[in-house]
Amino acid sequence: MTVRSMRATIGSGDQPANGSRGHARLVETVASPEAIDTETLTRYTAIAREIYAARRRRHKALPADLFGEPTWDILLDLYIAAREDRRVPTTSACIGAHVPPTTALRWLRILEARGLVEREDDGRDGRRTFVCLTFRGLAAMDQTLEMLGRSIVNVVESTSLLRKADGDA
Repeated sequence: MTVRSMRATIGSGDQPANGSRGHARLVETVASPEAIDTETLTRYTAIAREIYAARRRRHKALPADLFGEPTWDILLDLYIAAREDRRVPTTSACIGAHVPPTTALRWLRILEARGLVEREDDGRDGRRTFVCLTFRGLAAMDQTLEMLGRSIVNVVESTSLLRKADGDA
């Protein structure tokens, strides 16, 4: 844990500091990331990978400057890396956000202050740090991807029922 992440942990209590704005608390998670079976984690990772890839593909049809949600890109990228047991250098996380590095760094600081990501110094290279989701960040992403997965299943099932009803008519 770096000094930055320790400060974020210490400063992430329920009460905002004097003069600072509070932020919405995360929804309580149902299960810890370790309690989720391998098959489910594989499904969540596939959903995250497809969402991330789809966000890149949409730039083929629509101008990239119409979209901007670097925090979601960062969270997806870090989630995929965590589930693949890969370490992500801070510079790579910035590139994965598809925004200028200063913007990505600002969002990483916000995510860190909210307890969703943490930075870790590279023990071999003092110039480099890694960034990863915290336990809380992993649990929040698991919960989000579970909800998205259920939504996708609902759409597929309702579309199948509509097709079947059209075929029966």
